[in-house]
Parts: sequence; structure tokens; C-alpha cells
Amino acid sequence: LEFRGTKLQRRKAKKYAEGVMAQRTGPVNCGTFLAPLADHSSIVFVGMGRDNSRDRSQHSRSRSRSRSKRSRSASRDGDANKKKEKPDDYGVDTMKITDDDAAFILGKGGKTKEKVARVSEAEIELFERDLILEFRGSKMQRRKAKKYAEGVMAQRTGPVNITEDYDDGDMTMLMVPQEAVGFVTGRAGNFLRAIEEEWCTLMFFCEVGSGRNKDFEKLAIFGGVRARRGAELKVLSAVETKVPGYLEKIREDVLARDKGKDDSGTWGTDTMTFQDDELSYALGKQGGTRKKLERSSECIVQYVGHTAIFSGTRVQRKRAREYMKWLFEQLEGPVWVEGWEDRDDCTMVDVPSDCIGYITGARRATLGVMEEEWGVLMFFMNKTEDKGRGRGGGSEKLIIFGPTRGRRGAELKVMSGVETKTPGFFTKGVREKTSDERGFDTDRIILQDDELSYSLGKQGTTRKKLEGAAGAILAYVGHVAFIAGDRKQRRRCQEFLKWLLAQRRGSVTIKNIAGRDDATEMHVPENCKGWVTGNRGSELRRMEAET
Repeated sequence: LEFRGTKLQRRKAKKYAEGVMAQRTGPVNCGTFLAPLADHSSIVFVGMGRDNSRDRSQHSRSRSRSRSKRSRSASRDGDANKKKEKPDDYGVDTMKITDDDAAFILGKGGKTKEKVARVSEAEIELFERDLILEFRGSKMQRRKAKKYAEGVMAQRTGPVNITEDYDDGDMTMLMVPQEAVGFVTGRAGNFLRAIEEEWCTLMFFCEVGSGRNKDFEKLAIFGGVRARRGAELKVLSAVETKVPGYLEKIREDVLARDKGKDDSGTWGTDTMTFQDDELSYALGKQGGTRKKLERSSECIVQYVGHTAIFSGTRVQRKRAREYMKWLFEQLEGPVWVEGWEDRDDCTMVDVPSDCIGYITGARRATLGVMEEEWGVLMFFMNKTEDKGRGRGGGSEKLIIFGPTRGRRGAELKVMSGVETKTPGFFTKGVREKTSDERGFDTDRIILQDDELSYSLGKQGTTRKKLEGAAGAILAYVGHVAFIAGDRKQRRRCQEFLKWLLAQRRGSVTIKNIAGRDDATEMHVPENCKGWVTGNRGSELRRMEAET
């Protein structure tokens, strides 16, 4: 029996339920209802946390639920907690299924049902006792969810038959050569499942109309424009490995697919052709360079044979091509980005010459870690005529390309490293600052020596914990704590930091927990406190790190 509401509402509901049930065996003893909770202590969990709707679905076999829009792409910045307004055509559809279908649509740990809900953006509920599948959402969301569920269940008995009315602007049909089908599918379908997970799509081999082509199998990919494109290019890359030259046969169809069909109306595809040595450089170790370009430009970047394919809006494709050009220019010598001051996709940091080796790392290892962590592209800018100058003193310009949040995170990481080697370079004369900007901005807090070491923690674990729980970027540059994010994230991070430092002087009292959307309160019996806390708080710290 689950109770939801304020603390008092839940207490009342539980009390009334116990009273009702107690009548079965005789008169109700009200003494237990009046006793205060004097033998319990409170433990409070604060932070954005993870969506627990999936956990509930696993605990309740009689009624499992999957919520839409709560996939891995959901940001941890608090937006996931905001309730979306229901569309005007919001409604409920149901489908009667068999017992075998129920097991198939649910999948291992409920993953298949979650996948269908995520791709269709509908809410799906499976009533296993009545064998009814319920879809909630707009008319189109319900139609998609029902269509995807039917497709998944049809795989149980053989290939899925696709009719003309199957495409609601959410389907890509790709012809896969017969000799590459096994390679694309992977062992027990693992490769396709991995692509589905990465790109939030639904994929299965199918038949269209009547009869099968012995030379090709048709792969249906369902999802949004960007998701389908990412999955399609990943499959094409694998096919090209097994069947070299296949892209050239279907090149026109691939490049023209979904042109202008996104919200901006500028969606399209560009290509570049590489030589063997250029391809290995553009790919990078374990595909690291490709992923870096993809994340920093926000454009889909995939290599199919010797062809680089860029898919995205006009702005995203332009950025991806520019980043690729600068990447190769670095092989020839210093790179200088003309007009970088007027660009909205870059940040420049002055790095003292004696810190360049420290920031770059051996064979660029340190910069590479930052690029991977924040999804940005970073390199030092120099004009050709300046080559060889400035190593004895002065500074060099490190330019960072990528989305706003990623750039700020990487910039603060660099500032922190420089400040370690050259104290006062960034913090001299810096004052505390609290911004009222609702959107993305940065606050500053100046810390004392003991406060800094306590809020940093062993190997930075406390800083990472605060950052993850608040959904903000938290970096210590010297004795200054920089907190970046939207206003809600910044306020939350400041509050968490204040509570953390207050714990050094005694217990912390948090008022109005019921009114917060980032806190859960649990009552822990007095005799369990030590067990839950662990030796010197080790068990609580482990839970914090894990969640």
C-alpha cells in the first residue's frame, strides 16, 4: 500500500488504513495512533536523483508503469521534475494482449516497455492480471505507441509485416545486404539493442508488402529525425565494413533523406572524403576524435568507409565542418581562428606559458580528458608569425568550442589547473558574486582554507557529490568556488554547500522539507542509525557516490 502526499497527509492516510484494517479482528486501539514518533531520527536525501518510476515497475508485477520523457537523454538539471502540460487531444487507448505477448512487450526488467514509451513519448501501463496494455498521451503519441508495441510483439512469431500506413513521419527504411545482416544484428541482437539505447530508437527487420528479397533485408528504424539518422548511419558504417562500396549504390537516397524535416527546416546532410591516413586521424583512438567532434558541434558525425557524413541543422553542419578543418590544420602548424570574438560557440582562456605543459599533459592527455568529460573541442591558438615566441613568458590563448555548459565546465577546469601552478592568476581581486539571471550564469563564493579542504574532499569526491546533487557545475579556482548553471541550480548548489560546511559545527536543521522538490525524508529507527551511517559515515558516502 503506497501513500503519497505531504508528511501529515501520508501519516493520516496510513493511520486511517490501519484503523480500517484493525476492525477485522475487534475494537480498534487508538493508543498507537496517538503515540509520537519519539524513537526515530530523520535522514534527508537531497539532490536531483534518478527517476525511480522504473524501480516501482519492477516491484509491482501486477501493475507496471513506464513514464515518457524520462530517458537517459533527460538532463539532470531539474527539468525532469517539471510536469509537462497535457496536450489538447490527450487520451487513453487500450489493447488486449495474450500472456506470451505480455512477457515479450515487458522485456527483461521492463526494458522493452520503457523503450517503446521513450520512443513514442507516450505513457504505457501494463496490467498483467487483466492482460491489457494501456497507452496515454496525444492522439499521435498513442498511435505510435500502439504501432511500436504491435511491431515488437509480432517479432515473436516471425518477420514483422509493414504496411503503407505504418509511416507517420517517424520511420526510416534501410536495405541491408544479406551478407551483412548477421553482423548488423549482433549476437542475440546485441548490436541493434546497443544502437537503440544510444539513439533512443526502435529497430527491427521486417517485410514490406508480400514476398522477401533474397539479396536484402529491410530494417525499419522508428524515432525522431535526429535519432533515426544517428541509428541509420551507425548501421551503414557497419554494413560498409562488411560490404565495401555499398554506400555509393544508395548514396543519393541516404543524403536526401529527411531533408528540411526538422523544426528549424534546415536539416540536411553534408559529406567529406578522406584518405587512409586522414581517416585514422579523424577517427581517433577508439573513435574518440569523432565523438568529440559530434558532441562539440551537436551535429551527427559518422564515418562510412572513407566518407565522413555530417547530419544536422545548417548551423550544426557548418560547425562540424569548421572543427574538422581546424583539426587537420593542426597537423600543418599553428591554427588561428579569425573572428573568434564574434562567435557564440567558443570561449577563450589565457594560459600562462609556464602552465601550458601542465594543462596539455603528456601527448595531450590532460586536454583529451577534459574534452571527453565536457564534450568540447580545445586547442591552443597561434598565428603563424608568432610560432616559437612567448615560451619564455606571457601567455597563450586556449580556445574551447562546444555548447555553453560544456565550455564553461572545461574553462573552469583549466582555470583551476592554472591557479594551482600560478596562484592568483585568475583570482587576484575577485569578489563574491550572486547573479539574478534566470538562465545560465556563474556565482562566486570565497572560501577559507579549512572550508576549501572540507568541501573538496578526498580526491575531489565531495565536490563531485555537491555538483551531481545540485545539477550545477562546481569548480574551485584557488579559494574561490565557481558555481555555474541556471538560477535554480546555482541556488541549490549554494544551499548544499552551506549545509555541508554547517555540519562541521553540529547537526543541520532543514526547514520545510515537504515544500521542496529536491528532497526525500526517511525516518530511521534509533537502533539502525549506526548501521545506515557506517563507520565514520562510510555507508552514507557510498550511497551518495552511487546515486
